[in-house]
Amino acid sequence: MHFSVLGSGSRGNAVYIESGETAILIDAGFSGKEIERRLGLIGRDLDDLDAILLTHEHNDHIQGAGILSRRCGLPLYVTAGTLRGGEKRLGRSCRFSEIGSGDYFEIRDMTIRSFAISHDCQEPVGFVIRNDQVSLGYCTDTGRVSHLIGQRLKGCQGLILEFNHDPELLRMGPYPLVLQQRVRSSQGHLANEQAAEFLSTLIHDGLEQVVLAHLSETNNRPELAMARAQEVVAASRVNLQLRVAVQDQPSPLIPLGGGSSCSPGNE
Repeated sequence: MHFSVLGSGSRGNAVYIESGETAILIDAGFSGKEIERRLGLIGRDLDDLDAILLTHEHNDHIQGAGILSRRCGLPLYVTAGTLRGGEKRLGRSCRFSEIGSGDYFEIRDMTIRSFAISHDCQEPVGFVIRNDQVSLGYCTDTGRVSHLIGQRLKGCQGLILEFNHDPELLRMGPYPLVLQQRVRSSQGHLANEQAAEFLSTLIHDGLEQVVLAHLSETNNRPELAMARAQEVVAASRVNLQLRVAVQDQPSPLIPLGGGSSCSPGNE
């Protein structure tokens, strides 16, 4: 399995994942043209895609999903709540495959399980993507970490986890109080310390890759998020690769299962 975070943050989110002959996106929060451009930067094309999975209906996660579904005939895997909240922006002519929180489903040689997260939208989910060798967990846009989330992500070889904000930068920054409260709430976003503590519970000898994602450009700094993550990894003494996803360019194709990176990019 290989994956690339095509971009992550408040201006757009999308992750490309491939296994064997199967390729999917988790979220499509950029324009269709921009997603096509970013796929090209990692040597992939829209024609490679088999489906798009949507975590929730906020525009930074669904902006290009409707146009890609119609243009490429791609099914959109969505919860009923995400469909209710996002149908006007997605468009009725899309191919929808409705899933429930906690469902298992298959897309060719990938097995996928959704799980409930906590965010201020109608029915948000994270995902665990598996093939016959490895698994990749995706969890952003959650204001709290539940026992269920921990159980679903336990044992993954790769993780994409939200490290959204630094509490002091948020407090001292330009956000009005009501927006600060929304970010800090149980339906908002994880702070670096919360995310690092959660990561410490997920580290195991088989964990290979961790990507810190959905960093706020206003209320966080990559070096702050990385420092918190490095502390818990160092304490664990597990040899794994830490990366920070950025907003404006894709990561390289990241291998899971003992391979090597197969395209250039930023770490």
